[in-house]
Amino acid sequence: MPVNYAGSKESWHHIRPIFLPSGIRSMDVQPGERIKNVRCTRDSLRVDLLDGRTIIAPIVWYPRLLHATTQQRANWKIAGAGYGIHWPEIDEDLSVEGLLRGLPAPRAKAQVAVEALPAQQPFAVDAEPASAV
Repeated sequence: MPVNYAGSKESWHHIRPIFLPSGIRSMDVQPGERIKNVRCTRDSLRVDLLDGRTIIAPIVWYPRLLHATTQQRANWKIAGAGYGIHWPEIDEDLSVEGLLRGLPAPRAKAQVAVEALPAQQPFAVDAEPASAV
């Protein structure tokens, strides 16, 4: 589960969904949900909020972070009045709203990030496929 509420199931009650003029649903994020700190481990993104919660998401959800160096991951800036994170070296932007919803990077953005990676050697494949049993 990508969001860690430290056992509290009541945390979602203060987030009110709103509808934008275009009909897109958004969430009303509260002041305590601003970013305090960001850490990337080998397999997770951890975002500490000012209200004391920590959001944990798998790093594989964010291909640009997944393929970034440790130094690039560590070079982040708070954006969007405290409700967003920006990694300038890899051009990645994430929002508290998206993290709270448990949303991975959009496919189009993820695909562009993967296509920008250097080409890797393909895995060796057997000449004859294994027979089905």
